[in-house]
Order: sequence, then structure tokens, then C-alpha cells
Amino acid sequence: MNYNRILLGRVLLVILGVAIGFVTGTGTAHARGADARDHHGRREMTSAPVSVTLNRFGRISPGGGSGLKFNIRDAEINSPKSVRFSANGMKMYINSLEGAQTLVYSWPDLVKQKTITHNFGAGDAALFGGETTVFNYPYYQGRKEPNIFRGKPVESELSHGGRYLWVPYYRRDFDPSGQSPSAVAIVDTTVDEIVRVMPTGPIPKYVAVSPDDRYVAVTHWGDNTIGLIDTSSDDPWAWRYVAHLTVESRLSQAGKGGTDRDSTCGFCLRGSVFTPDGRYLLVARMGGGGIAGFDVSSGEYLGSVMNVAATPRHLVISKDGQTLYASSNSAGAVSAVPLGHLLNELERANGKRIAGPAWRSVHVGHGARTLDISEDGQFLFVAVNHSSEVAVVFAPAMKVIARHKVDAYAVGLALAPDGTAVVLTAQGRSGRGGGNSVNLISIDARWAPILTQR
Repeated sequence: MNYNRILLGRVLLVILGVAIGFVTGTGTAHARGADARDHHGRREMTSAPVSVTLNRFGRISPGGGSGLKFNIRDAEINSPKSVRFSANGMKMYINSLEGAQTLVYSWPDLVKQKTITHNFGAGDAALFGGETTVFNYPYYQGRKEPNIFRGKPVESELSHGGRYLWVPYYRRDFDPSGQSPSAVAIVDTTVDEIVRVMPTGPIPKYVAVSPDDRYVAVTHWGDNTIGLIDTSSDDPWAWRYVAHLTVESRLSQAGKGGTDRDSTCGFCLRGSVFTPDGRYLLVARMGGGGIAGFDVSSGEYLGSVMNVAATPRHLVISKDGQTLYASSNSAGAVSAVPLGHLLNELERANGKRIAGPAWRSVHVGHGARTLDISEDGQFLFVAVNHSSEVAVVFAPAMKVIARHKVDAYAVGLALAPDGTAVVLTAQGRSGRGGGNSVNLISIDARWAPILTQR
């Protein structure tokens, strides 16, 4: 059942307010509305429960699964890091980090369509257009042919109405510590083939696209910077870097060889999002906390607001453009703040760290990773790494209303465009094993009849 259509008919319930109660062990939850009155003072509602049920119906892994509708054995699943649906909802892209591949499945019938391989040889030189680096980033390996490499795909993002899929590489395989320039592949989704590869800074974990497709921001985990690309043309070969944005100060990569880059990453920049009007870029500082802000037209670093829960990782903006949501890894929280309030504070920050506005937060469990929001803006879905769960937050009340176990350890997440399913990647952990799988979870949400009293 498509819960977006169901909730649309009950949208007034959000205005009236809710108080949430939930059952954690079953994947089913109920939210109940309080009594309220209309603008004439008449009581409109005495009860309005919503039921949200989550069920795992499929699994994609090297070993397959058992007892599920879809038990898909795929040997190319190798440390799946992230997942994304195509703009039309008919395909699903899974980034296999250690496999250096992006796997393409049809949706919802889950037939494997293609494997995009991020392995480049001398015959692929045309994809790079003669570029080996950007912003004068040096190579620390003395590599004569740096464009011969295997790339490790991390996240992905769509641009130009879903025509192009951007896939950044954590690092090139010859660069074990991620000190040198990495790259981002641009995939034409009409044929699911790489049409260009652009150089990036060190460890580009995240890509954000402006709402008007004018800019793409490549966020560098490795050195506190973001590369801003002008993508206003419809021709991928016309796209070019126009700014190198820095949060406070750029982190040198000298001496980082052999270190743990999850510790030697400075502010460890990750989740990024443009505001709906495209004027500002917001970037999560997972190392040390805070949300950094930039004026896109000038490239000015506005400052950082620090009140958000510790180690913010992923950012999303509500569909109405009014609220910014963040997941915070170590705090295990999902938090919300009025976007306008946040931007007003950043405009006055003068490039400094400030407390900023107060956030509303709800604890979902330690290791809150990827976050996604339903089309109607009512539900937030978050991958909870430590407990290996997907948690559902009812956004207007900031309350957890449902949970469901998945394979260890959940990291990537994407909500199907029609709202009927959520897909999670279970990447596992070094030395601990884990799921090494993709989990398919159905969503069923329905409202009970509303009782009225006049």
C-alpha cells in the first residue's frame, strides 16, 4: 500500500499535533493524535492512530538468503556502502566499495541489469580528458599514470533530472591512505555507462547537487575542503571546477601516510546539502561537530553552528524547505532545526564557530548513519549501525515510531520514491564480519478512521 496517498488525506492531523507511543520489537508502531478544536472552537478529533509496519522481504548477498520473497545471490556484493534509486524509481544503484563496482538492479522486480566497473586502464584515457588533478593537489606515490587505477565507490547523487549519477571514489587503489587526488565518475543513467571521470581532492565521500542543477559540490573528507563544479551546461564535458571552499583551514596531507584516516581527517566533512534556493551550501562536520555554511555565489565561508548533536553525518531538508534534519553518529540522534533560523545565525557568524539555534533531537541508537525522508515529509528513515536496525521517526513530533532489525552493520539507506519500501546496505566491520548484504524492507502505513464530535 502506498502510504503517501493515505497520509495525504490525513495531512490535517499534523497540524493538530500528535503524541507518539511505539512498540520496538515488532516493527509495528502506533501514533495517536490528541483532542483538538477547529477555528470555531469545536472538537474535531478524539482519536487518530496511525500504524506503521516494517517487514523484510528480500536480501541480496554473496550467499543469498532464506525464507524471504527475494533471496538473491550476487557474488559482486562486496562491502556495499550505499544505495540510490533512479529518479523514475525503476532502478536501484548499489555501490560495492571493495568490489570497485556499482550494481544496477531493476525495481521493483529486482532483476540485475548491469555492473558498472570502476577499473580504468590505458584504453580509458578519453574518460579523463587529460586531467589528472585539480587545485594543484599532489600525488604522494610518484605515479606516472595516475589515471590507471581502481576506484572505491562511496556515495552517489543524481543531477539533471536524474540523467547523470555522480559516484565519488573514497580513494584510488594505489593510494592506501587517501592522501592523493581521488576522482568522481559521472554515469549516464540512460545507458548506465561512465561518460566522464573528474579529479577530486582527497577522500571525496559525498556529492551534493543544487536544486537547479547549476552546481555540484564534492565534499572532501580528507582535508576540510569542498570542490564546487559548474554544471549549468547539459554537456558533461563543459562542466568545470569554479571554487575550492574551505572550512576554517585546509588540512595538509603530508605525513598522513599509514594513519587511520577516520582519525586524521580534520573536521571529517561528510553530509552536504544545498538550500532550496541554491544560495547556501551546508556541510556536516563529523569530526568535532557542527554544521558549516557557505554562500555559494561568493564562495564565502560563513561560519559553523555547533549546537547540533555530536558528530553530524548526514543532512536532509524537508520537502517544504522549512526544516533541516541531521543524523549524528556518536550521539545516536536525529535532530531538527528551522532552516531559516539556522541561516540567519550563519549570516551573522562572521566566519566563526557559534552556538546557533536550538535543535530538537530524538535518540535512535548509536551509530546513526544515512538518513532519508518520505515524499510527504512525515517520516524520517535512518540506518542505525550499532544495533543493526532501521528506525522510523515521525518528523512532526520527532518521535521514534518503528524499528526493524537488518543484517549487521547497517550503513547506507534509500527510500523507494513511491514510499513502499526502504533499502539498507549492511557493510559489516573489519575484524567483526557482518552482513555484507543489501536488505529490502517493505513499509505499510495506514490511518484508522477519525472520530469527530460536534
